[in-house]
Amino acid sequence: MTRSWTDADVGRVSERVAELAAGLPGVVVEESFGHVACRLGSKRLAWVLVDHHGDGRLALCVKAPPGELETLLAADPERYFTPQYVRGWVGVELHEVEPDWQEVASLLEQAWRMIAGRAAVAAYDASRRR
Repeated sequence: MTRSWTDADVGRVSERVAELAAGLPGVVVEESFGHVACRLGSKRLAWVLVDHHGDGRLALCVKAPPGELETLLAADPERYFTPQYVRGWVGVELHEVEPDWQEVASLLEQAWRMIAGRAAVAAYDASRRR
C-alpha cells in the first residue's frame, strides 16, 4: 500500500484523536514508538498508527469487546479493518475514508470503559447526567 497522506494529515488526525481522548477521565495521550498512544494507567486503549508495518495507512487501532470488529467490518469494510498483530482491537481508517468522528469518540469511550473499572465508569456516567 502506498502512503497517500501528508505530515499535516497526521498532525490533524492525531490532534483530533487526542482531543476526543482528553474527554475521558485519566487518559493520557503520548508519543510512543513513532505513533500517538492513548493510555489509562499502564494500559493502552488506542493508537494512531502511521504506516504501521508498512501498511500505508493512517489509522486508529482501538481496543474493542469480542464481536465488535466483525460487526464493524460487516457494516463498513472500507472504514474498518483487522489490525496486524493484535487481537481484540479494531482498525479504523482515518484518511482514505472520511472519519466519522462521532463513531471514533464512541469507540474510544467503549475502550476506556473496558479498562477503567466500575467505580470510574459510575463516576463518569454520574457526571454526564448532570
